[in-house]
Amino acid sequence: MSELYGRTVTLANTKSAMKRIRVAAARNERNQSYRARVRTFVKKAEQTIASGTADAAVIQQAISTLDKAAVKGVIHKNNAARKKSRLMKKANAVVTK
Repeated sequence: MSELYGRTVTLANTKSAMKRIRVAAARNERNQSYRARVRTFVKKAEQTIASGTADAAVIQQAISTLDKAAVKGVIHKNNAARKKSRLMKKANAVVTK
């Protein structure tokens, strides 16, 4: 749905189509917060790895957040697996040095 001159404008004509638009907007809003949370925790984990101190708690929190987002369907499970793999690869490279 979009706003035009203070009015809600949709192309939907049926009640069910209008409801689908509302439901999709609500899900999009909720998923946006989950995606933002995932990005935040992954970024924090990457920063700790880049600083040379691979803090296990921060990395574990990022992995947990990725898993929760994948279970809820916010991101695809392979996307979460790829991000976790890359994160652990960076962390292991720091630890072995």
